[in-house]
Amino acid sequence: MDSSASSWSSSTVGATAGGSASSSDIFCPIPSEHLKGAFHRRAGMDDTDGHNSAAEASQSDVRLAILSRGPRLYSTRRLVEEARKRGLDPYVADPMKFSLFVADGRIDVLHNGEPFNFDAVIPRIGHSITKHGVAVLRHLEQLGIWTANSGVGILQSRDKLHASQILARNRLPVPRTTYVRDIIDVETAVDFVGGLPVVIKVTQGTQGQGVFLRHTLRESMNLVQGLLLTGRAVLVQQYIAESHGKDIRALVVGDRVVASMRRKARGREFRSNYHLNGTVEKVDLPPEYEEAACRAARLLGLHVAGVDLLEGDDGPLVLEVNSSPGLEGIEKASGVNVAGAIIDYVMTETQFSEVDLDQLLRTVPGSGVLSLQIRNHPNVVGKRLENLFKPGAEIPVFALSRDNSLIWNPSNEIQLRWDDILVCYGELTKLRASLRQAILDVPNDAFTIEDREESNA
Repeated sequence: MDSSASSWSSSTVGATAGGSASSSDIFCPIPSEHLKGAFHRRAGMDDTDGHNSAAEASQSDVRLAILSRGPRLYSTRRLVEEARKRGLDPYVADPMKFSLFVADGRIDVLHNGEPFNFDAVIPRIGHSITKHGVAVLRHLEQLGIWTANSGVGILQSRDKLHASQILARNRLPVPRTTYVRDIIDVETAVDFVGGLPVVIKVTQGTQGQGVFLRHTLRESMNLVQGLLLTGRAVLVQQYIAESHGKDIRALVVGDRVVASMRRKARGREFRSNYHLNGTVEKVDLPPEYEEAACRAARLLGLHVAGVDLLEGDDGPLVLEVNSSPGLEGIEKASGVNVAGAIIDYVMTETQFSEVDLDQLLRTVPGSGVLSLQIRNHPNVVGKRLENLFKPGAEIPVFALSRDNSLIWNPSNEIQLRWDDILVCYGELTKLRASLRQAILDVPNDAFTIEDREESNA
């Protein structure tokens, strides 16, 4: 494994050579000379003169690891191939062979017993090891290593209910869906989604597994009962007749769709997955389909995603978002070098380390974020932002959510609309008092705490 390292973190774990650990290094039996070098490299410092070498490095110096248990799989092989074409020396790291170390104020990681010193990782984590893979990914994120997809993004996309909740909350069209925990709820669920037939699926699944079409209420109830007895969480979903046996896969990299294909099922099969022997063909996406795919990936926190879209009569419906999309089918169907697009994106973005804003805002004791939904306070609709606060007072609003977008540092003269949401940051006691004064005689619980654990005071 190459020993050059990520340039964005100053966290490490101390240890003594030879394995006899003190209370401060008991978690990490790593030789101290390894740690010293790893620390300097992770901090972007040259071991000899202390200068920042990362700032001077070219894109071809990016140390890339691909987290995958299958180095011979098509997608992994293609990523390795395209990385090498660009002068990189990619390392395929089995997610199951990491050791994670955490001590007081310090953190480190080993892979196969050696320091894991890389600038960026592309996670290709299978569903069967999601929990462990995400634990590894979160650890790497805390070390400042750039990740193509975050642990949070992977978890959100793999829980079909949670993903649908996020997308629907942000006004992206999705099939009508109900979460069923008892067989007596099935009839109500069927009515809610528009009647029979219905799609029944488990909340966790991939490549079409755990997805069923049922045409009668009795069949639906029997299937739901069987799934519940196995401990599965079950969804009853609207059947989109006009999209029977077909869907669109859009491959999103960054903020654009780099390739797309239409997938079609064979015979009487209604699932169109490529891994179920479905056929694929190139398709040119209308702008509204591209926009839906990019927004879905972005909302779930994914830089690389396969977004599955149904072709509804009224436009695209977002069906699912895959955080580890297969590349074989879409490269063959579209003729696009998708693996190359992913590597190019990684090389461009690695130099910029993303910030966990939620975690960052919690670091100041007593401070946090509150949101104020204007729809709950019609008396302020139409007012300018500056009218909510006393003349000369500091306005604590740092963002305004409007029409599915954020306006950062909104102008004091902006007029408030019914569906606006103000996002405010500051010392919580003063912030609550300021907002209460702004909305006049409103009960204490009239505003929403964005994160009830926002203060570490």
